[in-house]
Amino acid sequence: MDEKKFEVVKKDNYTVISILVEKLDTHIAPAVKSELVLIAGNGEKNIIIDLQKARYCDSSGLSAILVANRLCKNANGTFVLTGLQTAVERLISISQLDTVLNIEDTIDKAVDFITKKS
Repeated sequence: MDEKKFEVVKKDNYTVISILVEKLDTHIAPAVKSELVLIAGNGEKNIIIDLQKARYCDSSGLSAILVANRLCKNANGTFVLTGLQTAVERLISISQLDTVLNIEDTIDKAVDFITKKS
């Protein structure tokens, strides 16, 4: 059986998607995107993506992150990215997405951020 590549934990006013593998790439990004669409379709507007275990991200991974950001924006919610490793953080700043995305160091800080916004 496939190892779980990400897990979704639904809380009261937000949902956390934790990436459980080292690479957020073409192998898992499409599944993450479908999950995001389902979550948003269920009326969830605050989403946290935790990348603590991901040491690598490619364009499809970035695309999944941007999908999350757009879905939350469209629902007047908040999207937060957390747990960035050095390489992923570098990719995000090179892509200048650090100016667009809410980024926090930890899930706790991300939750605080969402709580303050809502």
